[in-house]
Amino acid sequence: MKDYQKLLVVIDPTNDRQVALERAVELAAKNQGSITVFLSIFDFSYEMTSILSAHEREAMRKGVIDQRVAWLGDILTPYVNKGLEIQTQVVWHNRPFESIINFAIEGGFDVIIKGTHEHDKLKAVIFTPTDWHLMRKAPVPVLLVKEHDWPVDGKILCAVNVATEDPEHQQLNGKIIEHAKALAAQFNAHVHLVNGYPGTPVNLAIELPDFDAHSYNESIRLQHEQRVQYLAGAYGINPEHCHVKEGLPEDVIPELAVALDAELVILGTVGRTGFSAALIGNTAEHVIDSLNCDLLAIKPDGYKSPLVEG
Repeated sequence: MKDYQKLLVVIDPTNDRQVALERAVELAAKNQGSITVFLSIFDFSYEMTSILSAHEREAMRKGVIDQRVAWLGDILTPYVNKGLEIQTQVVWHNRPFESIINFAIEGGFDVIIKGTHEHDKLKAVIFTPTDWHLMRKAPVPVLLVKEHDWPVDGKILCAVNVATEDPEHQQLNGKIIEHAKALAAQFNAHVHLVNGYPGTPVNLAIELPDFDAHSYNESIRLQHEQRVQYLAGAYGINPEHCHVKEGLPEDVIPELAVALDAELVILGTVGRTGFSAALIGNTAEHVIDSLNCDLLAIKPDGYKSPLVEG
């Protein structure tokens, strides 16, 4: 895996504290990377003002953009004063995720970094439609940031899928671990692997009186443990850092992240869209609501964003 040299930070216009920018500065410091902050804005009322000419509407849009550029300048001042060079890009676009992904592709960025929203009363993280679209449609890794520190000697948790020997999933498992190892080397962290396996189907136990649920469960557990241990051996991961637990990934992964006090969970997302996504859903989208740490979503090699023609 190449280092994250070109970092694209998505700015949150509702917040003066930019957790994504803070994380990007940490990452850039580890590998002399460059940072570009990106803000997509849109106000439908400007588009619907029929009494204004096209030229006047354009002037109003430019005025709003200029205001945001100045606001960004204030946010970046502390970093600039420390000698950091940070590029800025503010665009007028009615679909933020589309403008972010297109800009990331055109600029050859290595990662998209975006903060998440925390509800003050419930302390629950609220993910915007932009977050979901980025995870599904961005061809580059997407790092969704929370306010969890990345301490030295911390833990990075890789969610691997060993339920199938499908080559695409195997390749994605390897890619997840490679990203984890590269980040672990930079932050002096430890890599852990986690895998959830399904329990005994209830209908089998009911319909087949002679069915040995315990033996079935043990067989599935051993199969998953062996495959996870094989992965660990192939990538030089400490076997004691392998965690195989019964349950759905969306339950097992957040529970272990809390137990380990992990700072980052890395998982793969295959980018389902449309009916398939609504019917099946992505593990990443189920997991992310329950995580108390950052999430890095990785696409398989060769993934083509549906926003790119051809």
